[in-house]
Amino acid sequence: MSEIKTVLFDLDGTILDTNELIITSFLEALRGVVPEGFGREHIIPSMGEPLTEQMKKFSGYEDVTELVAAYREVNLRLHDEFVTLFNNVQEVIKRMHEQGIQIGIVTTKMRYTTERGLAFTGLADYVDAVVTIDDVKHPKPHPEPVARAIDLLNADPSSTLMVGDSVVDIQSANAAGAISVGVSWSLKGARILHAAGAAHVIDDMRDLYALVGME
Repeated sequence: MSEIKTVLFDLDGTILDTNELIITSFLEALRGVVPEGFGREHIIPSMGEPLTEQMKKFSGYEDVTELVAAYREVNLRLHDEFVTLFNNVQEVIKRMHEQGIQIGIVTTKMRYTTERGLAFTGLADYVDAVVTIDDVKHPKPHPEPVARAIDLLNADPSSTLMVGDSVVDIQSANAAGAISVGVSWSLKGARILHAAGAAHVIDDMRDLYALVGME
C-alpha cells in the first residue's frame, strides 16, 4: 500500500454519532405518513443515502419537499442534545492532522449541518476540505464526492483512505480509486461493509494509526 497522505471521512455514523438523532428525525417527520410499525429497522439500511431519496423510499411520495423540511426542523432542534463523537475520534484526527496527514470530510449531509456538527464537536480546526451534498451533482455511491475531495486536496487516490459506515461510502471510494475503510461500529454491521468491497474494516479509530504508518 502507498504511504497514506490523505484520510477522508464520512460524517454521520462514522465519526459523529448521530444515529439516534437521524432515526428520531425520520420517525417524527414521517408520523402519520408511514404505516404503523415503521421503525428503526426500516431506516437503518438506507442511512448514508441522500435524504430526499430516503424520504421518497419511506413515504412513496414523489414530492417530499415538506417531509424533508420536517426532518430538518427536528434534526436542527435536537442537534446539540444528541450529537457526540464516537470513541477516540478526536484523538486520532488531531494526531493525524499534527503529523501532516490531510483530513477531509465527504458526506451526503448539506453544508450547514455538516459545518455545525464539526464546530460543535471541536473537529473543524483539523479538517482541510469538506465535500457535502450541496457541492456535487452525483452523491455517493457515485465517485464524484470522493474524487472532488481528492482534487481539493491535490491528493493522489492511491495514497488516500476513505473511511465510512455505509455501503455507499465503500462504493464511492472504490470507484474513485481511493482505499476504502469500513467501521465495524456501523449500525449496518461489518459484514455488509466487507461484502461491499471494503479494503479494510476497523474496530477502533486507533486502528487507523497502523494504516497510515503512525505505529
